[in-house]
Amino acid sequence: MLSEKLEKALNDQINYEYYSAYTYLAMSAYADDLGFVGVANFFQVQAKEELDHAKTIYNFVMQKGGKIELEAIEKPKSTYDGLLDVFETALEHEKEVTSRIYNLMNIATDEREYATTSFLKWFIDEQVEEEDNFTNIVRKIKTFSSDSSNLYLIDNQLASRVYTPSVPASSQNA
Repeated sequence: MLSEKLEKALNDQINYEYYSAYTYLAMSAYADDLGFVGVANFFQVQAKEELDHAKTIYNFVMQKGGKIELEAIEKPKSTYDGLLDVFETALEHEKEVTSRIYNLMNIATDEREYATTSFLKWFIDEQVEEEDNFTNIVRKIKTFSSDSSNLYLIDNQLASRVYTPSVPASSQNA
């Protein structure tokens, strides 16, 4: 059984994961409007992953006998000052997600809710990967954006990203 505090925090994270998906869909639309279909694809895949994360936490809360509280999703930002701004904003967003996951872990640890700490370990590892991916893309754009043909190459590279569900093994049966 989850404490009221931990249940609320997990519900807040479910809602934030849905907001993250919404944010990445808005980024995808922005990139698509600029003609960067590879970047648009990258953010479409990212949005699907965030939906997986929301559903995984949702399933966990249900499995622990908790109650789900879905909230309204805030309108995401939809205009940017180019690709660098989009990816820097996405990187900052992922840093916020990391901070939120750490906060969840702190609550679970303080409450000695070991099932939740075990569950959250996957998300902590996932955030290391997420921040690294966005950091590398920001570096590439900063390094190579002075030549527009390099942006074309980056866009092509991001077009090859495919959606592969990546959720903790324990949530695949839920």
